[in-house]
Amino acid sequence: MTETGVDRTGKDAAGGDRTGMDRRLRQEEELRAAWEIPGGWRYFSNVNNQVVGLWYTGASFFFFLFAGVLALIMRTQLALPNNDLVSAGTYNQLYTLHGTMMMFLFAVPIFEAVAILILPQMLAARDLPFPRLSAFGFWCFLIGGVFVAGSIFFDAAPDSGWFMYPPLATDTKQTGIGADIWLLGLSFIEVASIAAAVELIVGVLKCRPPGMRINLMPLYCWYVLIVGGMILFAFPPLIAGDILFEMQRLFDWPFFDPARGGDPVLWQHLFWIFGHPEVYIIFLPSIALLAMIVPTFAQRPILGYGWIVLAAVGTGFLSFGLWAHHMFTIGLPALSLGFFSAASEVVAIPTGVQIFVFVATLLAGRVIFSIPMLFATGALAIFVFGGLTGVMVALAPFDWQAHDSYFIVAHLHYTLIGGMFFPLIAGVYYFHPFVVGTMLSERLGRWSFWLTFSGFNIAFLPMHITGLRGMPRRIFTYPDGLGWDWLNLVSTLGAFTMVAGVAILILDVLRPGKPRAPRNPWNAGTLEWVAGDPTEPWGIRSVPPVSSRYPLWDQPNLLRDIDEGRFYLPGSPDQRRETMVTDVLDATPQQVLRVPGNSFLPMAAAIFIGGSFIATTFHWWSAALASGIVGIGIILIWLWTGTAVVPEKETTDAGMGETLPLYASGSASVGWWAMFITMVGDGTAFLSLVFAYFYYWTIHPAFPPAALMPPDTLLTLAGSGAALLGWAAMLAARRLNAADRPPMVRALLSLAIALALIGAGLLIAAPWRSALSPTAHVYAAMVWILVIWTALHLVVGVLMQSYCLAGSYAGRLSRRHEIDLRNVVLYWHFAALTVATTLAVVVLAPLAM
Repeated sequence: MTETGVDRTGKDAAGGDRTGMDRRLRQEEELRAAWEIPGGWRYFSNVNNQVVGLWYTGASFFFFLFAGVLALIMRTQLALPNNDLVSAGTYNQLYTLHGTMMMFLFAVPIFEAVAILILPQMLAARDLPFPRLSAFGFWCFLIGGVFVAGSIFFDAAPDSGWFMYPPLATDTKQTGIGADIWLLGLSFIEVASIAAAVELIVGVLKCRPPGMRINLMPLYCWYVLIVGGMILFAFPPLIAGDILFEMQRLFDWPFFDPARGGDPVLWQHLFWIFGHPEVYIIFLPSIALLAMIVPTFAQRPILGYGWIVLAAVGTGFLSFGLWAHHMFTIGLPALSLGFFSAASEVVAIPTGVQIFVFVATLLAGRVIFSIPMLFATGALAIFVFGGLTGVMVALAPFDWQAHDSYFIVAHLHYTLIGGMFFPLIAGVYYFHPFVVGTMLSERLGRWSFWLTFSGFNIAFLPMHITGLRGMPRRIFTYPDGLGWDWLNLVSTLGAFTMVAGVAILILDVLRPGKPRAPRNPWNAGTLEWVAGDPTEPWGIRSVPPVSSRYPLWDQPNLLRDIDEGRFYLPGSPDQRRETMVTDVLDATPQQVLRVPGNSFLPMAAAIFIGGSFIATTFHWWSAALASGIVGIGIILIWLWTGTAVVPEKETTDAGMGETLPLYASGSASVGWWAMFITMVGDGTAFLSLVFAYFYYWTIHPAFPPAALMPPDTLLTLAGSGAALLGWAAMLAARRLNAADRPPMVRALLSLAIALALIGAGLLIAAPWRSALSPTAHVYAAMVWILVIWTALHLVVGVLMQSYCLAGSYAGRLSRRHEIDLRNVVLYWHFAALTVATTLAVVVLAPLAM
């Protein structure tokens, strides 16, 4: 017998086959080399989801703590009447930045961070399909977050509320540079959010293990899919509003100026079309964590799987029909009040279904009240209470009384902290062994829970009474004798108690010497707990076929067979990072996808694109343009070197006797889905601008005004025609490429480039020739916005066409290898719809009006 436990006959001490063991060790070394996490300064070039997810989570939690400190300063200021700890101006910056950071730098990013961290393992995927996109999103988030949060140290933070209502926020003399930091900084952060949403949606749809049909996905995956889709429809209206807002601040275009035809209420519509779904974008991922925790600690499958999926879809759908209940006090028509009030009540039904499913599962199982389950129970209790007050404020007569009071502050925090923060902390305790490999303290966890739970209720429960006693929101001090004194003091003491509970959690996470966690310490049934050693960079040892919603409970010997490499992708003989791609519905294997490795390009692209936004804030136009051009150039290099690379062979051995292609195009490829999903979000932003145009039509007796000339009809028609011919040339290029005629493909690509540039130029010339001044009236400004948006999309299309042309000359584009061309043609479908819609709005609609 040798020291390794293998005897000279080739058998190990347990009687196993030495050849099999050697093969297993060789495969593990192959995977370790392919997925290596670099050290030193190259560590920050990492794009592995395990690392990027940790970065993302850590940064999000840092911004939470930062915002929490701001809240403590506010609560200390309000603890006593006539307090002068901070001035009114400083207080305005504190509450604006607190709300901004909690909503934009913590609540949404933490969902995406946690999903990037755990979703690949839950899907038995080696990584998400676009790891560099995840890294790019993180660096965008970090740069934008530091820019926005750091403004408080220079007395330049936004101070008009986290909702930035005009006309105050659009007044450059009153608000200074803080509003620009808010608008441009958050617009940059929204790029990160949409990038992460694209990555997560494609990951759920296309990177599931073989056999994991869509009705077998873990509930967490369903929630990720729903929330990712909600981000695509909720964030673009805010981006559209940000564009209008910043154009008014930078160039005096009158979108919110009533004297020149604008209307500040339009901002409220665009903001809350984003803002109310965002509440559910925050809430649903946290419910997703409970959907994983509850069955584990009930030790039984979730009851009503189909019902909870339908309820989650219904919640997401209904959330888009509630935005105006934030606007009950602005003078909406009675019909609108009734509709939005009823819709606000109806959304309680699917929300209640999800809560009742969890309760029923706990009642049907044998509950183990560990720390994750304790926080989960506290979350349900707090959220249900917040939901009850939500039913109250959904009624317009009550909302008229409570709308601008501390009752709303209390309701908001009960729903968000109960619906998001407590489930998140439950998730920290639940997933800590999976992420780090160690166990958190049971004793410290109980201290943390009771201090956090009691402190939260002591802080926010009295605010309901404070608000009903008439204390308005957003005041920085108050006189004594109004019945608010002791209530505010109690709330402040509760806030510090809650901080003590969070501090214990942080101490527990950071303390050294925590005990090593056993594998799958909670006896969970889903695949993320397959990972044995979190220090191994490959995620899962081999990709198993799945036939159950809880495979660790239902598929015998699954862990052993995964560890021994008996399933798909057991090794990496080509030393490439590979993951499985399956079809959308049935998860049938379609491709072995080679994902790009570590690179500094995502970081560099984020730095220069972020530099463009930051320079624009300070009106450094040359620097903004130069930084943006460099950033776009880096992205093109990143795409050229890391995506749609032609493999050295057509197929590879995927394991289990199956051979799969290394290259796929069209709807079979992940790139096609990413383009389609991105353009859905882009189209939503464009339709939000179209909505703004027709909103003005509804509030004006004559729109466009008779005194203003429309854009030159002939030039608009000619520009639209040229752009649509460019689209037709792209369709012809795709067809001729399928016929293997490269010279004709290059000629048509060149023609399409020329036509797109001509179209963009003519569309810009149309309002210019009609002398439409965008500063004179909102009609002219809206025409210019629509035309500029369309022209910019044509220019982006030209970049894509040029990329395909370069690929053709470089041998990267051929009849067999056509990912780039198929994706660019898909982009041009949306660009053509944008051109046609702009033509209809600026030329045909005025004729009908």
